[in-house]
Order: sequence, then structure tokens, then C-alpha cells
Amino acid sequence: MLRITYVARSFLDYRIPVFAALDELTRGRLYVIYSTGAVNPMRVIRRIENLLGDRAVGLGGELQIGAIDDPNFANSAMGIVYQPGLLAAIGQSHPDVIIGDGFGLWTSYAVLHRVFKRTPLVACYERTFHTERNAQWYRTLYRKTVLHWVDAMACNGSLSAVYAQWLGMPAERITLGQMAADTEGLQKAVNTLSVEDQRAFRHQWRNPELTFLVVGRLIELKGVHHLLMAWAQVERTWARKAALVIVGDGPMREQLENQARVARLQSVWFEGAVDYDQMAAYYAAADAFVIPTLEDNWSLVVPEAMACGLPILCSKYSGCWPELVQEGNGWVFDPLDHQDTLRVLNLCIQKGSELPGMGRESRTIIAGHTPQHAARSIYEACRIATEQAKVRVRS
Repeated sequence: MLRITYVARSFLDYRIPVFAALDELTRGRLYVIYSTGAVNPMRVIRRIENLLGDRAVGLGGELQIGAIDDPNFANSAMGIVYQPGLLAAIGQSHPDVIIGDGFGLWTSYAVLHRVFKRTPLVACYERTFHTERNAQWYRTLYRKTVLHWVDAMACNGSLSAVYAQWLGMPAERITLGQMAADTEGLQKAVNTLSVEDQRAFRHQWRNPELTFLVVGRLIELKGVHHLLMAWAQVERTWARKAALVIVGDGPMREQLENQARVARLQSVWFEGAVDYDQMAAYYAAADAFVIPTLEDNWSLVVPEAMACGLPILCSKYSGCWPELVQEGNGWVFDPLDHQDTLRVLNLCIQKGSELPGMGRESRTIIAGHTPQHAARSIYEACRIATEQAKVRVRS
């Protein structure tokens, strides 16, 4: 079994099941190195420590220059980090393979280890041509240069793989499906909720016949302001037959609430921030899930909603739609085209009686995108990387 060191500066709850499955594949030889300052809430750190024990290596004291966690569109800011002890921690784990997330931040340390120690390197990659449409020339040059030391890539899906090949990674050294939500955990949580629990949630939204759910940070790139424009027409057509429930918080919340107030929208509900452990109740109480994002590599809320049995109305600017949204479980639309957004909202309302069946189809599709599948994709990339290293030595 390969001894794998995963250099993951930050991650959230959804990544823990993937680490667990990957640790099982390595038979307890997975190391995860992370930033104690970047991983939050504390619950996530406790979960990775409970999973891996002393093989979960948390490092503090990170120094940052520039913007690191910028809420704007991709490539709108530039930042670098210095993490004392990271190179030493990688070496002390004695890896057969190193995994880095993307090309920047902590992956640069993994690249240095690859250059000087020749340990095979895998990059877990998410970006697509759309998210990188505004990438500056120097970013692209950096990625293409770094790629010379990346032995294999584990990409999210087909759109990510196409971009990775354009950068220079051969198709035979790319695996798909490295990103997954905690589908099993969410399904279990939803199944424990009673009909009375679901009715209680819907009661606070005035018991609509149909509830659309949106989950995400309230920032410009999530596209909620465009969705509200289309929703105004939904209210005029369907009165209060449907409700739009928005879960999330962010710098645009006040602006969005004011937009709804000025438009006199009576069926839009802002729920604010909701802890991850409480999200199952919202998924269970909804009838359909809407994601109006203007830019996303792989929207994890989509597989979450699918695991909870919801049909999907998905923006074409989310990198997950080719794999996850099909004719039987939802629709793809352009959130910048308000008529197109209105089209899919109306279709969904008109097909109200068919939505439970579409939700079951969502669950069937997402059954092939589990944390176990993601772990197998990553492990296969590690195997390819080790084979590539052998070829490198022979040549």
C-alpha cells in the first residue's frame, strides 16, 4: 500500500469522509498536513484528529502576503503564504506520494519536495476554462511551468480535465471524481427527520405548495441577485404557490434583502447562516434546489441536495453540471439570462407532481459520486504518479 501525504492547507466537513476512505485504501498510511489557522470551525479539526490521530499534522504560525481567501471572482487577487515547518513535516511523514490541492499556496512546498526529493506528486484540481477565463498570463505560465513536476492529476470532472489537458497534463495521467460531498451522512440525517419536522419548517414559510432552496455565501459570484430578478415574475404568475428559501450569509445579504423588499417579494425567505450539522432539515423541507452561481469549480451543494432527494436547477457556470444534472433529475440554465432562469423555474413548478421522481433520480445519479469513489480516484492518480516516476528514472 502507498504511504500518502496529503498537503491540505484548509478543508471543511465534507472532506473528512474522503480522507477516511483514502485512509482505508492505504490501510492506515495516510498523513494529512493542514493549517490550524485555516481549518475551521474547530469541529473539523477534532474530526480529522479523531480519524488519523498523530497522522493529522496541524501547523500554526502561517504568514500571509496579499489576499488569500478573497470572496470575489477567481484571479481577482494575489496572495502567497509562508508556513514554517511545512517542508520538514512533509519529509518527516516519509511519503511514497504527495498530494497537493491545485497549484498555489501550500502546493508550492509539495513541488519543492518533488524537485529535491523526487517524490511523486499528485495535484487535486478543480478549475475549468470558465473559472479561469480571466486568468492573467503570469498565472497561466506559472501553472504550465509547475505542471512539469506534477506526475498525475485527480480532477473534479470533465470540464476540469479539459482545462488540465490544455495546461499540458496528458489525458492518461488524469483521473476524474476527486470531489465529493458527505452524501451518506446527509441521507442518514434526512431519513431521521419526521414529516412533522418538515412541516414545521414549511410552516414558517407560510406552507407553500413548492419550496425552492438556495444555499451559499451571499456574494456577487453566487448570482442570487439575478435569481431574485427572475423570481419577481414567478410571484406575479404563481402568487404564493412557491417559496424561495435562501440559506447563507455574506456581505451582500443586506443588499439582497433590500432588493427583495423594493420588489415587494412576499415569498422570499432569508434564513442566514446555518451550521452544517443543521442543513439536512432544510434539504428535507425543500422540493427543489436552485444554484444560480456565476462561477464555481464544482458546487458541493449540488451533490448534497441530490443526496437528499432533490431535483436540481443548475447554473451552466457550475463545473459539476455535465456529470450531475441530466434530463431526468433537473435543468441547466443561464442565470445571466433572466428569461432562461424564469423558464426553468416555471418548468419546475409545472412539473410539481413529478419532482419526487426526479429527486429519486438525483439520488441514483449521486450514488456514483460518493466519498469512496473520490478516494479511489485520488488513489488511482497516486498509482499513476508512482508509475510515472519509474518511467522517469528509467529514462
